[in-house]
Amino acid sequence: MLLIHVQKITPRVSYTFKQMCKRILGLDVDLTSKIETFIAHDGPKLSYGRQPLGKELYFQSVDLLFEHGLNNIDVQVFDWEETKCFFDVKHTDSALPFDIFAAAFYLLTRYEEYLPHVKDNMGRFPATESIGYIHDFLQDPVVDIWAYKLKKVLLEKYPDLEFREKKFTIIPVISVNQTFAYKNKGVLRSIGGGIRDLWKLQFDELTDRIKVLIGLKKDPYDVFDFIIQLQKKKKRKAKVLFGLGDYSKYEKNVGYNRPKHHTIIKHIADYIDAGLKVSYEAITDLSLLKKEKLRIENIVNRRLQYALCSFFKIKLPEAYRNFIELEIEEDYSMGYPKQSGFRAGTCSPFMFYDLDYEVQTPLIVHSFCFASQGDREDINDMMSARKEISIYMDKVKEVNGVFIPVFSNTLFSDLQNQPFWKSILEFIWIKEDE
Repeated sequence: MLLIHVQKITPRVSYTFKQMCKRILGLDVDLTSKIETFIAHDGPKLSYGRQPLGKELYFQSVDLLFEHGLNNIDVQVFDWEETKCFFDVKHTDSALPFDIFAAAFYLLTRYEEYLPHVKDNMGRFPATESIGYIHDFLQDPVVDIWAYKLKKVLLEKYPDLEFREKKFTIIPVISVNQTFAYKNKGVLRSIGGGIRDLWKLQFDELTDRIKVLIGLKKDPYDVFDFIIQLQKKKKRKAKVLFGLGDYSKYEKNVGYNRPKHHTIIKHIADYIDAGLKVSYEAITDLSLLKKEKLRIENIVNRRLQYALCSFFKIKLPEAYRNFIELEIEEDYSMGYPKQSGFRAGTCSPFMFYDLDYEVQTPLIVHSFCFASQGDREDINDMMSARKEISIYMDKVKEVNGVFIPVFSNTLFSDLQNQPFWKSILEFIWIKEDE
């Protein structure tokens, strides 16, 4: 156990030290603001503050973890060893040249997303607005890298400190925007789709549509048997998250109450964790979210644990507060739709910290680093996809993190004309955990 002295134990201090030390490094810590307790402690210890207490292991702080509310913070990023960091400190006795804990807190809480910024056309915080993108460290799980730098410093001072080792793990996530391409759409939508195929001279699609509707061919978006076969080959803590929102401009799935839809969801849930892809409209509408939550719970006959926001639109803090209100335990939306990288600077799960209320919440946030919904212009063949995924897998493995890729089920259909994605998913799924 490591004893840490701080001038004041704030919610921000407790949150950050628990995440960095306990959840990432597997090191038990205790916090104290009493100097006499710190001095009397014979075991491993460090101090965190403006000035050292004596000759102890010391990390200089900036003000962030002792503040309340939001401020416009000037973030100056600089190179350090083989990574990048910010919130530099000047005290010569400080074990690190920057406030590692404040920097981690800034990224994990998505502090910058609360500040004024330019949104994209769907009202999302774009990758290009983030300090990670601007300063070229979005592609690295810097919070985890910093944590292992901290571990090295601690072991140099206290070689007998015990850390519980984490293992590299893979959690594939399938986001189901449309369970079927042609089936169960209803008479009007089916006729409308056929007329559209004719108008666009898409005769192959029209033929496929007719074959599916009369039962001669499997629906191209029904790729769930393929996913189940992968799970039978190698059991993963994978997630399949179904969209059950009402039909709208953004939601095009079949009706939630159609029996065939229920059958597919129940079949998947027998093998893999099933959850909810929250509709675009329900992200900030608690009553709609509650309705969609009840739909998935009634279908799978168990309480909803896992959710993902449509289009990865996370409106902070409202979206996560609604999840907490309805006791949804885990979110898989933390990432960017068309930009690979670590939105929160980490590949380790973390608790959502509400900056408005200054409190750690029970919601667990899982940060993905790669997503493809069939709209990635930078990845259009097997080689580029496998290269990108392998690079990120190696980065995550380096820090014993959790590699989470997110795919749309439609990506694995014949309609996409990109058959290599099935091989990519299989490559990820059967990869050995080390």
